[in-house]
Amino acid sequence: MSSLISAWRHRPTHGRVWALAAPMILSNISVPLVALVDSTVIGHLPHAHQLGAVAVGASLYTVLAWAMGFLRMGATGFAAQAAGRADGAALRQILVQGLLLAMGLSLLLGAIGVPLSGAALQLMQPSAELDEMTRTFFHTRLFGLPAALASMALVGWFLGTQNARAPLAILLSTNLVNIALNLWFVLGLDWGVAGSARASVIAEWTGALIGLAMTRPALRAYPGRIAWAALQRWASWRPLLAVNRDIFIRSLALQSVFFLITVQGARLGDATVAANALLLNGLLLTAHALDGLAHAVEALCGHAIGARDRLALRRSLVVAGGWSLLASSGFAVLFLGAGHLFIEMQTDIAEVRQTALIYLPYLAALPLIAVWSYLLDGLFIGATRAREMRNGMLLSVLITLPCAWALQGLGNHGLWLAFLLFMLVRSLTLLTFALGLRRHDGWFSPAR
Repeated sequence: MSSLISAWRHRPTHGRVWALAAPMILSNISVPLVALVDSTVIGHLPHAHQLGAVAVGASLYTVLAWAMGFLRMGATGFAAQAAGRADGAALRQILVQGLLLAMGLSLLLGAIGVPLSGAALQLMQPSAELDEMTRTFFHTRLFGLPAALASMALVGWFLGTQNARAPLAILLSTNLVNIALNLWFVLGLDWGVAGSARASVIAEWTGALIGLAMTRPALRAYPGRIAWAALQRWASWRPLLAVNRDIFIRSLALQSVFFLITVQGARLGDATVAANALLLNGLLLTAHALDGLAHAVEALCGHAIGARDRLALRRSLVVAGGWSLLASSGFAVLFLGAGHLFIEMQTDIAEVRQTALIYLPYLAALPLIAVWSYLLDGLFIGATRAREMRNGMLLSVLITLPCAWALQGLGNHGLWLAFLLFMLVRSLTLLTFALGLRRHDGWFSPAR
């Protein structure tokens, strides 16, 4: 206990955590604000199926895009460790590899996205209006996928170098453009659901181009040259691809959980799927804010591991963990006391409002349960320990699925209870792996 108190009292670590976390919280919050604006703009159109189409279409796109989250996470861990070693050549290699992977994967996902979305909609069995509008939204969003994946790789790389200003510029510009164009296209030009999708595509390309422009000045702090010949050898790709493979499996499992929530909600009716979308916007707001602290953990812990500094590793975890607990408690109180205002702001459809208010207490409980998984994810990403993240996620899904099946009879209450249980199990499995590595001094041993 005394070591924890001593770590918490180390003021320079507080400064380093917030130097990274503050701009990332600001930029991260802008991400769910886009979904919030989408829901608010579309939610004030006359029909529930219009809001449902944005919710379902965005969910389909998110499954594809966020399953590629390893592009950010893998880049952060390797870049942080390279920065800890002051290895400019390795930093350049990681940047190029991340961008090449983003382009290749966007082409692959674009080719398979349309047939996959059709199969997913058949599984959901939505109304005819919801089906048609969802396809329009999703197909349009696919044009922004290359830019979205490139931005992931860029944000991860910048974070690894402990540069939080560049991700702030990328994410903030993307989301501010998205918000402005959403209001113009949907309300001004009356393009409806298609207008919302077009706004997102233009915004994603804007952010990616800004990020690319910022890489050159960022590299000046790390002299070196990229070994182009090394990119032609499999050995130079193997470590990154191994980590990315495990993070991909982990991300796919996580996105499948969110996708199943949408599927089950759609089966319960247009009003239910729309209400769940509004509540999940609250979760996204919380998660992205808390991820700002998790991103600080990724960069600081990765740097400490690269420098083999055990004391810095402990201090970073304790300080970021303490602030994460305080922030999650604040969100819980906020949703419990003012959650009805959050719902009313997003829609004036009475049926959707009434449905969302019933399930609001579940949203209030989520931050306190989910915060630990965000923090531990940051530790594992910084250490490039993707295998443990993968195994923890798969175990969480396998443990939760039978419980979710048993809770089906409770309708949407059962769905939210299963989701809370999943988040709890996810935190506990990651903690178990983390304690096991600590006992064997595994954080400073090469990941296998």
